[in-house]
Amino acid sequence: MKNTRQRDTTAEVALRRELFRRRLRYRIDQSPIPGTRRRADIVFRKAKLAVFVDGCFWHCCPEHGTKPKANAEWWATKLAANVQRDRAVDAELRAAGWAVIRVWEHEDVLAAADLVAANVKARLGRGGAANG
Repeated sequence: MKNTRQRDTTAEVALRRELFRRRLRYRIDQSPIPGTRRRADIVFRKAKLAVFVDGCFWHCCPEHGTKPKANAEWWATKLAANVQRDRAVDAELRAAGWAVIRVWEHEDVLAAADLVAANVKARLGRGGAANG
């Protein structure tokens, strides 16, 4: 697990490239709420939008998530804790006035970028580019 990438995954980089191509500017791997340990993959500070690109295995994707057979009980507990933490982070951010978007790693990059771009523009109340 120590070797598992926590940032700059293939799916995350692809989404960031598409957002950058659309002239949206953002922060990478930052805590939306200063002083907290939870970090979002992509943060739009002015729009108060946090984007998480979730891996299918680590976050229990209903379509592609797998359950290891070796040490099954430990893994079930670990993965359930990941999902529980995700929900707690979402609730904490929403309570602080942030919007949260979670994208699965298998989702189409263009569709995910469309969703993020639409949310950024709606939260800023304009059609222009957003700076992180």
